[in-house]
Amino acid sequence: MAEERVTNDDELALIYDGECPVCTAYSCAVGVDGSAASGVRRIDARGDDALIARATAAGLDLDDGMVVVHRGELYHGADALHLMAKLAPRRGLSNRINRLLFGSQAVARVAYPALRLGRNTLLRLLGRRKIRNLDSRNGGRQTR
Repeated sequence: MAEERVTNDDELALIYDGECPVCTAYSCAVGVDGSAASGVRRIDARGDDALIARATAAGLDLDDGMVVVHRGELYHGADALHLMAKLAPRRGLSNRINRLLFGSQAVARVAYPALRLGRNTLLRLLGRRKIRNLDSRNGGRQTR
């Protein structure tokens, strides 16, 4: 059963692939300015959470990109990466690199397909399966 918790307007949630070492490292490194504690609720896309169900219901393929929930809105893939870069603090090397590389919507949209290809290749090399969240919505049938 999915966790009943949903985000409030001030909460920032990041849905990422917990079996991908790069996705996990990114989720742990990313931060936001002006936030309490870590500021980001991290959700493994392979888990059972109401926000995963919400992203799936919205038709967002978690194998095609991470999802950020900010102020009640869902951001997917390059849009999620760009939003996290815009919210990143100006201090710290990794935050500065994140802001520099993905603070531009155009750069995020060009770079994201390569990042997704790298993730998919890494999962294949590690022998890990894809998330296939949209398959479950269709009774296990392939969506593509």
